[in-house]
Order: sequence, then structure tokens, then C-alpha cells
Amino acid sequence: MSAANGVVGATETSATTVGGWFDALTPAPPEGLRARLSALLQPFGHLPAHQAPEACLEAGERLLDELLASGSTSRATALDLLAVDSLVTYAFQSAADDPVLLDARAARALARIAALPGSLGT
Repeated sequence: MSAANGVVGATETSATTVGGWFDALTPAPPEGLRARLSALLQPFGHLPAHQAPEACLEAGERLLDELLASGSTSRATALDLLAVDSLVTYAFQSAADDPVLLDARAARALARIAALPGSLGT
């Protein structure tokens, strides 16, 4: 676990996949959020653990794109909005393990998120 951020990083765990990395997060997210995040990360679960930052960003972008395109930003979608926030947060906490790439990753994520909604073709 990283002393700097309190979250297991992609390179700081014995997990070899994104799914294993997510399962090893400390502290674990609350159960309802954990189930939603697990479902969102499922398509990326087989990827190598060092790809956790990109997997989290991609999953968060997909969900945010869907929410914005549908206009669904009401209280009924609070769990999904929290999931987007959590995925982006986990992406950057994990990415902090490789500070050389952090600035470039942040700029790329900002550009991708700013292009939403509809830029992902969902």
C-alpha cells in the first residue's frame, strides 16, 4: 500500500491483473459501490495490473459518456456518478506509482473527458 495515498497501487500489489488489483484495494470501497465498480471494470479484469490507471479511466469515461448523453444526472443516478468519480480517483492514485507519466496521463484524461458526451460513440 502506498503511504502517500493509502491505496494499493498497480505496481505495489502481488495482483497480476486489473481484476486482482481491484480486489486488493485497501481500504475496499463500500459494498454497493464495490459491486458497481466491479461490474464496470469487468471488461478490463484480464488486463495486466499495470494497466489499472487506463482501465479505470476508460470505464469511468464510458459511464460518464452514457450518463451525459442520456441526460441522466439526477439523484437516481447518484451511484453511477459516484462510480465515475471513484474510477477517476483510483486511476490517478494508481498512476501516481509512475510519476514520470502522471502529467501526460492527466492531460490526456482531461482532453478525453472534456470531449464527452458522445465522443465515445455509445
